[in-house]
Amino acid sequence: MSYSYIKNKPIHVQPRYSKKTLIGTNISSYRRPLASLFFAAGIFLLLSAFWPMLSFQINYGRSLQPVVSPLSAAFYNRSGNVLGQSNQADFTQLDNWFVGQTTPDSINPVIAGSETYYLSIPKLKIENAQVKYGSMDLKKSLIQYPQTALPGQLGNPVVFGHSVLPQFFNPKSYLTIFSTLYKLKLGDEIFVDYDSVKYKYLVDEIYEVKPTDLSVLEQRFDNRYLTLITCTPPGTYLRRLIVKTRIVDL
Repeated sequence: MSYSYIKNKPIHVQPRYSKKTLIGTNISSYRRPLASLFFAAGIFLLLSAFWPMLSFQINYGRSLQPVVSPLSAAFYNRSGNVLGQSNQADFTQLDNWFVGQTTPDSINPVIAGSETYYLSIPKLKIENAQVKYGSMDLKKSLIQYPQTALPGQLGNPVVFGHSVLPQFFNPKSYLTIFSTLYKLKLGDEIFVDYDSVKYKYLVDEIYEVKPTDLSVLEQRFDNRYLTLITCTPPGTYLRRLIVKTRIVDL
């Protein structure tokens, strides 16, 4: 008796997924976490822009009482915005803060366009920031508004500074220098070095006004004051933050 062995043909099992399918599957498996990552990043960027404004309103805004101006809306419409507001304006230029009227020339031609002094706010780590009298470019310095008194004189020097979102605050950059001005409190110190004399001021009032309010430029000659102005809430141009100070002896 003889036997014969017949080898069965190998059975080729087709893979359930081709190489191309596996690659596609791997890419698909990453899509969801990537989408979640981009969504989370978008939410973070959105919150980083809006949280400072919300935090400002919660922690500071309620303590900054708006001042009711004695001037009517009809007066503003006739005169223009003294602290003007326009979505198209470049607010790094001081003359754009005064929509509808020309920034006045200095009443003192001897110092017009040439006077520089220095301002320091220890609490905000601002040290010897330049203040220019008669300049317009807030990218290069703080600016004192013309026709306001000089430091140490009876009256009220009014100094403008630019601000952005507070997380970008840099005390060395004039684009961001007043971004945390709202953190000052009554009694905080401000120093001015002018004409080789150092003056010390203490914060006396902090409040907000509308962009049309002329009262912040007023001159009172019963004492020696200093007013600092920037935009508020942080990162917007909706209102103006006013920090009024009064001189004290060193």
